[in-house]
Amino acid sequence: MTHELIVDARGVAALCARLDATDRVGLDTEFHAERSYAPRLMVLQLALPEYTAIVDPLAPGIDLHPLVEALARVTVVGHALQSDLKIFAERFGSVPPKLFDTQVAASFLGYGMQISLADLVRDLTGVRLAKTQTVSDWSTRPLSEKQMEYLVDDVVHLLPMHDMLRQKLEERGRAAWCDEECVALARPEKYRFDLRRAYMKIPGAVRMNRRELAVLAAVVAERDAIAKERDIPPKFVIPDDVIGGIAQLRPKHVEDLVQLRRLESSARRNFGARLIDAVERGEAVPEDELPERPSRPLGAERETLATLLGVAVGEAARDAGLPQGLLVTRAALERAAREAPGSAEELGELLGLSAWRSALVVEPLWRLLSGETRIVVEGYAKGEPKVTLVS
Repeated sequence: MTHELIVDARGVAALCARLDATDRVGLDTEFHAERSYAPRLMVLQLALPEYTAIVDPLAPGIDLHPLVEALARVTVVGHALQSDLKIFAERFGSVPPKLFDTQVAASFLGYGMQISLADLVRDLTGVRLAKTQTVSDWSTRPLSEKQMEYLVDDVVHLLPMHDMLRQKLEERGRAAWCDEECVALARPEKYRFDLRRAYMKIPGAVRMNRRELAVLAAVVAERDAIAKERDIPPKFVIPDDVIGGIAQLRPKHVEDLVQLRRLESSARRNFGARLIDAVERGEAVPEDELPERPSRPLGAERETLATLLGVAVGEAARDAGLPQGLLVTRAALERAAREAPGSAEELGELLGLSAWRSALVVEPLWRLLSGETRIVVEGYAKGEPKVTLVS
C-alpha cells in the first residue's frame, strides 16, 4: 500500500478525485485540545483501497473545504468518531452525513462500549499496532518517519474491519441497530454548544433558585463567547467555581467583583464590564421564562426503584449480549421512577428510546414495575452470585 503526504491545493484536488471514484473511506484525525477553545486539527488521515493520504492542515495556504465536501459524498469509516466529528462541526460547520463507527459496531457484537482501536484490530485481524506515538506532538514539522507510520496504521485497517464487522452485524440481525446509532452520530446539533448542559455543570447549580440559574446561564454564555473570541478554553477565562460565585453574588458594578477571591484582577479588568452586562441580562429574564430547576433527588424509595430498574436493564443487556449503557441511561430510569407511568406504552414514551431499544427493555421493565416478575439472587452461597428476574 502506498501513502502520500498532502500539503497543497493540487494534492487536495487529486485526493478529492480519488474520493469521487470510490464509495467509502477510512478516516482519523490527530488534534491538540489543551489550550484552545476548540480542538486544533493537526493531521487528517484518509485510507482508500491500496492508498493512504496524510493531509497536513498546517501547510501554508492549504484549503480543506473541497475535501470536506468530497467526504460528504462517501461513507466515512472511523473508530470512536465523536471527537473527529466535533472538529468537523466546529471548523467546517458540518459533519459527513454517512458514517460507520467501528467502535459502535463492536458494541453491538459483545465488545463493550469503549474498546480501543488497537484491541479491535488485534482481535479482528491479528495485527498488533505499535502505539508508540500516542503522546506525540503533532504540531511539529516535518513529520517524522515513525509519526508517518503511526498515522498510516491508524487508518489502514478501517476498511477491512468495516467489511468484517458489517458481516457479523448482519449475521446477528443488528446491522440496522448500528446504522441507527451512526445516523445519530452524523447530526450536526450533537456537536453544538449546549447552554443548559454547560451551566448545569457549574458547581452549586443544582442548589440555585431559578433567578440565579438565569444569571448563571447568561454568565456562562458570555464566558463561552469570550473564550471563542480568544481561542482559549472557557476555564482559562474564568474558573467554574468563580462563575457560580458570580451567579449567587449577582453583582451590579464591576467594583463588586472584588468580592470574588479567585477572580483575578486581569479578568476583572478585561472582562468585568461584560460579566456585569451578562448578570443584567439574567436579571431581566421574565419570570415565566426562567430556567427550570433540576428535578429534586428521588428520595430513598424511588432511588432504590431506579436501581432495581437498572438491574432489569442489565438482565436484558446480558441476554442480548450488549453493554448495559448502550440501552438506557440512568437519567431515563430515574424519570421512570419519579413519574410512575401507568402502562407499558406510557413507560416506553417516557423513556424515549429507539425502536430496537424499546423492544429489548420496555416489557421486562414493565413486568418488574407491575409485580409480574421479581429480582432473585441465586448461587451466592456457592460464591457464584447471579441476579435474575423470575415470574
